[in-house]
Amino acid sequence: MAEVVVYGAWASPLSKRVEIALKLKGVKYDVIEEDMSNPSLWLQNYSPILKTVPVLIHEGDPVVAPNVILEYIDETWKGNPIFPQNPKDRARARFWIKFIDEKCVPAVMLACWGRQMVQQMATQEAYNCLKALEDELRGKKFFGGNNVGIVDIAAIFIALWLGVIEEINGVKLLMHEQFPLLSRWVNDILSCSIIQETLPPRDQLISYLRTHNPNSFPQGT
Repeated sequence: MAEVVVYGAWASPLSKRVEIALKLKGVKYDVIEEDMSNPSLWLQNYSPILKTVPVLIHEGDPVVAPNVILEYIDETWKGNPIFPQNPKDRARARFWIKFIDEKCVPAVMLACWGRQMVQQMATQEAYNCLKALEDELRGKKFFGGNNVGIVDIAAIFIALWLGVIEEINGVKLLMHEQFPLLSRWVNDILSCSIIQETLPPRDQLISYLRTHNPNSFPQGT
């Protein structure tokens, strides 16, 4: 087994967060693809409580929970930091990760896939979340400034998965007229070579999500 192994799922934005972080750090790793409808015994052994991806194996020891893994990566491999070095900026970044995971992603999911009675309220909540991200980008190319940082990695769901979900459901939440900075960020982040080589092909993701419930994706913690 390689020194660094990621147990992941190709269509999971949380798994891709970990891979992007490792590539930005220049860390070589192997990926073991998991079928989340039938988790392997290895995955259950390495993550007996969560029993879900991603799991990072480093020198034989497991690290679980996606955002815990991201902090572990940044603290273990010091080059090319993905978290801000200033404690206040690092705390702010943690806030935005939590906001994306606990507010933005659930609102988008309900707005696109929720029952009709909750869709209208969820659509307004999704709009408010996207507006908050739009405001955070003012004066910056990426959430991390001039370079891709931890909040950009956490927001990768917005860059790819949101557009796919919009196409499948015939809805439009991220409109350029209302969110020009966020729309520009999507183009910029998807143009990064590391991002391009890590994310799944859009057409394959569309085919997959047409037949799988995206709410089954594990949420970030």
